[in-house]
Amino acid sequence: MSDTKTTGKGGFRQRLPIIAIALVAIVGAFTLSDYLNFQTLADNREALLAFRDSNYALTVLIYFAAYVAIVGFSLPGATVATLTGGFLFGTAAGSVITITSATVGAIVIFLAAKYGLGKRLADKMDASEGMVRRIKTGLDENQWSMLFLIRLVPAVPFFVANLLPAFVNVPLWRFAVTTFIGIIPGTVVYTSVGAGLGEVFARGETPDLGIIFAPEVLFPILGLCVLAALPILIKAVRGKKGL
Repeated sequence: MSDTKTTGKGGFRQRLPIIAIALVAIVGAFTLSDYLNFQTLADNREALLAFRDSNYALTVLIYFAAYVAIVGFSLPGATVATLTGGFLFGTAAGSVITITSATVGAIVIFLAAKYGLGKRLADKMDASEGMVRRIKTGLDENQWSMLFLIRLVPAVPFFVANLLPAFVNVPLWRFAVTTFIGIIPGTVVYTSVGAGLGEVFARGETPDLGIIFAPEVLFPILGLCVLAALPILIKAVRGKKGL
């Protein structure tokens, strides 16, 4: 009886981080969407630039911490934050800071999900048979390719790409490496858009976020997706030949 209670309490404590993240994400979705938007950035652009010019290092730290929180708690405003990074620090520095902070934030939610739910789900998948077992085996055999794919494909939501690897027991180091490298193309594109926000705001316009789907941007990203998927395709072809 006492062992069951202890196990139950331990399981609840393990799930506390992911429960806290879920609660903060829900509250943030209803309270922050009115503040983390383009209009807020446009209205405060001069104050932000002035603060950056007089407190550059502090501005970097605040931006870094804010971005980690946005990603780690799956809060709204990641796109606006990425554009803000370009607006404040330029394409090169803004991309480096954003990619690093996004990776740290992704690791936070990955670890919370992995130790809260991931191990239990992974154990169930390992013990299962049939289709579930084959899916798990496929993911295990092609982890690098699958992790890069879910980062590169624009249609995969960022929080999904953070949670799914935790549920199939992906090692932390592999998750961190593929996250950092995989988000580089999209981050650089949006950061470069942010670097030109000054002129956009001066014209009273809104930045074109559809640029990610422009042929000159989308085709290279799709090319990277094909390269990431190539090992999976090769294994599938070899497997059929072996039959």
